[in-house]
Formats: sequence, C-alpha cells, structure tokens
Amino acid sequence: MMPAIRDRLIVGLDVPTLKEAQAMVRDLEGTVSFYKIGYQLAFAGGLDFARELASGGTKVFLDMKLLDIDNTVAKGVENIVRMGVSMLTLHAYPKAMRAAVEAARGSDLCLLGVTVLTSMDAQDLKEAGYECDPRSLVLRRAEQARQAGMGGIVCSAAEASAVRKIVGPDLAVVTPGIRPAGADHGDQKRVVTPAQAMRDGSSHLVVARPIVGAVDRKAAARAILDEMAAG
Repeated sequence: MMPAIRDRLIVGLDVPTLKEAQAMVRDLEGTVSFYKIGYQLAFAGGLDFARELASGGTKVFLDMKLLDIDNTVAKGVENIVRMGVSMLTLHAYPKAMRAAVEAARGSDLCLLGVTVLTSMDAQDLKEAGYECDPRSLVLRRAEQARQAGMGGIVCSAAEASAVRKIVGPDLAVVTPGIRPAGADHGDQKRVVTPAQAMRDGSSHLVVARPIVGAVDRKAAARAILDEMAAG
C-alpha cells in the first residue's frame, strides 16, 4: 500500500477494554498507522495508551469533542499537546475554537472542529433546537473553523465536497460514517463509501465497526485501503 493512502485511514479503537485495543493494534500492525481513541476507551486506560502509541511513532486521533468555557478548553488543550497525539476534536463553537487554537499555537497538534455528528439528520437537529438542516450547519461551522485558524474539521463525507470548497486545499477534512460498499449502516445516517469519500475531498477517513467487527481485521483494513486508492 502507498504510505500516503495508509496514513489517511484512521481506525477507531472503539472497544471496551485496553486489552482488546492492544490486541487490535497488534492485529493491524504493518497495515494501519493511525488510530482513533474516543470516550469508550479513554475511560478504560485509553489516555495512557494514546501516550504510549504516540511515543512509539504511531499517529493518534484523540476524539474528545471538547466544549467548555474558554479557559478550561485552553488548559485541556495545553495538556493534550504534551501527550504527543496528532489530532484532537472539539465542538466547532467559535469561542472554543479560538481558545484551542491559541493554546496549541507552536505545536504540531491538528485541531479539528466537529460540525454535525454523522448520526444526526434534520429531525435530530430540530429536536435539539436548531432551525437549519445538517448541510447548512456543517458549512457554517466549516467557515467558522477556517476563520478561527483550526487545522481542519470533522463532517460527514456527504458534505466533504462542499466543505473542501470552503476550507481550501490545506485543511484536514476528516470524515467518519464510512461504510464499505454493501456494509450495514448501523446507527449512522449520512454514510459514504471509502472511494466516494476520497473523490469528494476527504483527507482522512475514520472507520471503526467494519474493521473492529471483522473476522480478519487486517484483510478488512486492506480492502478499505484498496477502495480509498480507487477513489
């Protein structure tokens, strides 16, 4: 596999225990070089595991979706910078993004603004008090992230093409909700295949269940990399 493609696949370590996460990284050794650690694993020893992976040269996407008062966000980001991880998410609220950018200034940490979760559709946004549709809110937050100086955004690959036009060629466009052709969508509502996501301007794809739940995880990851290359 071309390293440029391999480094653009982020595998979600969405498992309940550190032991399972360690086994998964061993299973994927030589094929995957980038992992996501979110809430589930973070609260089961995942933060120390993130430091361990990063210290060994493995890229880590810390999916914490931070949102708080400016000072709290800034202090959290300052400590996360010291962990050596590659990417960190926070909700794309302008004040929080500006505080995070200032706190990470001078570091290699790529800050990502989460726009609209891929499990949400128009009805979900309406229930949460938003009057706009998912696409409109994603594009608005993408522009705000660009203005704040963020390293990129997280959005559905369904919006990647439009987002790329807003943020330009240099910002990361990280897209979860990726499902290989023919795969079950699960609780995701705005999903796209790996090839289509790449064609539409995604810089990184986040994939968890299609790999985590596979009988042969390495083969599943390689198949997704092949789809990405085709795109």
